[in-house]
Amino acid sequence: MARSIILTITDYGGGRMVSVDEFALIRLLTSGIQSDAMQREAGVVTGIGDDAAVVQVNEGMQLIVTCDTMTEDVHFKSVTMRDSDIGFKAMASAVSDIAAMGGTPRFALVALCLPRTITTERVRRMYEGLYECANRYSIAVIGGDTTSSAGGMTITVTVIGEAPSGQALLRSRAEVGDVVFTTGYAGESAAGLDLLLRQGLPLEECVEEVDYPGLVRAHCRPLPQIEAGIALRQSGLCHALNDVSDGIASEVWEIAEASNVGIDLIEDRIPISEELNAYALQQGRDPLDFVLFGGEDYQLVGTVPAAQAPELQLQLRQRGIPTAIIGYVTADSGQVRLVRGSGDVMSLEKKGYNHFNGGEDGN
Repeated sequence: MARSIILTITDYGGGRMVSVDEFALIRLLTSGIQSDAMQREAGVVTGIGDDAAVVQVNEGMQLIVTCDTMTEDVHFKSVTMRDSDIGFKAMASAVSDIAAMGGTPRFALVALCLPRTITTERVRRMYEGLYECANRYSIAVIGGDTTSSAGGMTITVTVIGEAPSGQALLRSRAEVGDVVFTTGYAGESAAGLDLLLRQGLPLEECVEEVDYPGLVRAHCRPLPQIEAGIALRQSGLCHALNDVSDGIASEVWEIAEASNVGIDLIEDRIPISEELNAYALQQGRDPLDFVLFGGEDYQLVGTVPAAQAPELQLQLRQRGIPTAIIGYVTADSGQVRLVRGSGDVMSLEKKGYNHFNGGEDGN
């Protein structure tokens, strides 16, 4: 029997409550959004509409499977994200895990847990953002689940990707003699979140006038580095890889622990964007705090043999992917340190940014 989800229909002016069949909601959110041609090209044999999807697995490839959950008042509020941003970022956060393995994302499943008073328009806008991200990376949405919630909204996205057998990049392969690199800029998403929480205004009202739009965009619409991950895998030079979901410090700690090595980061080599520098100065903050202990930038951090680092950087530069060498791998297992510009060396804590209280992330 189909379950029912109660939605508030505001389009008719009365805000009256109506019962919406689960399958009617699924049709509303998915019908005609992705073309049949795109689904066939992605390898979908049977998509949404049956008990489960059937997809084509490519010969000589291994599957990479991940999921990510975003919950209202834990990962987002009305002052930090619009409805379309929620959908976009929910997809992006899961896709980023595929990038961190050097994989190509192919399919996604979406599970929604919705409060009984949510409007259909809010859900529709969320799905617009979700499909915008999926289409950007040619991902076919092939199914999922919907249910009602006594509390806030929760969205879980499962992404299935692939990589040639035996070639997926792991965080456990860093070696002594490697250097540490990053793509792009980290810290901007955490600074954007800090800015939005300070303003305390619904993002729908202030998005066109907000200061530091690059920081806000980095928080609301982060872009997974799929092309960079694939390029790193294809180079054959990258040893370990991770995505920056919880801040540089947390991610290099994960690499160090998984690989049984130490890592030293060099403060003066860590790239910081002009906008992040300006915002940190305005707030009297060290921009490095956002970089090291922020998160949700979805850039990549990894290791490469020192002798091959110039070749790797050249290959990525030719694809328009910026990289920076920010440290090196040591034999001091369990030690992650920051070498300051003064020459002082300090231990780095393994912590990431907690979305709404500035404390440590428990994950």
